[in-house]
Amino acid sequence: MEHASIERVLRLMRLMGGNINFTIEELATKLQTSERTIYRYIDTLKEAGFVVQKLHGTYYRIMKMPSTLKDLERLIYFSEEEARVLTALINGLHESNVLKGNLFRKLSGIYDMTDVEMYHDNRKAAMNVKLLGEAISNRKQVILKNYESAHSGTVRDRMVEPFDFTGEYVSVWAYDLEAEENRLFKVTRIDDVLDLDSGWQYEGLHRKGYLDVFRMQSFEQIPVRISMTLRAKNLLLEEFPMAMEDLHEEDGNWILDTKVSRLEGVGRFVIGLAADVKIIDSPALEEYVRNYVNNYLIN
Repeated sequence: MEHASIERVLRLMRLMGGNINFTIEELATKLQTSERTIYRYIDTLKEAGFVVQKLHGTYYRIMKMPSTLKDLERLIYFSEEEARVLTALINGLHESNVLKGNLFRKLSGIYDMTDVEMYHDNRKAAMNVKLLGEAISNRKQVILKNYESAHSGTVRDRMVEPFDFTGEYVSVWAYDLEAEENRLFKVTRIDDVLDLDSGWQYEGLHRKGYLDVFRMQSFEQIPVRISMTLRAKNLLLEEFPMAMEDLHEEDGNWILDTKVSRLEGVGRFVIGLAADVKIIDSPALEEYVRNYVNNYLIN
């Protein structure tokens, strides 16, 4: 059965198992298919062990799930309220998280919700995650085609040995054969992933660094502590939700007490919200901000 047909069958199961009864004509309209196709799907459900009952006229509904599919029933039948809660949770994922689009697409395959169906996933990034995941499993070297490096400002191929993802699949840890060091590569900046026949050669050198709440990475950590207003705290969490674990309220202000991999991320945040943020007991951060202001903001 093709992908579109599977999605229609899943939506049909939800409609026929809900609190509202629909006619064959109404089901065909909702699923944008023919009445003949709806009857064919119903026959398929019956063959699979579902109890489908004709109520009156052309009203049909699923009365009982087959006993062998009890787990499937729990997975498929979300209430409308549950579906909207799931949508809100998925919305909280970072935009560059390639799983976000896949989750929205799967949810919209069953539920008619505008806020779900309007989401367009990044298919290229999703494919890159798939190819990188296969390379990690098979311990293979790959080429990251036309990788856009924000740090060096270049676009070029990188030959690497990928070995792990960050928690949200936003980036991949890999050993860069040219630079001879481990680096973090953002999935959305990769044009394509080319699998090579060669296996890992430097596994003994593979090492993950630290990824801080500002999505900066390195192999060292610098302690920072800043106080901020409610406005700054809300802006922080909107852009960097991982910061939540290191936040607490103190005397009417919000304190971020964390360790960062590099000072650029937290430095940009502090400088951009200077009126709402105060640096506390963080000499390295104070020096970074002072040098930045002197070098770039004061003539």
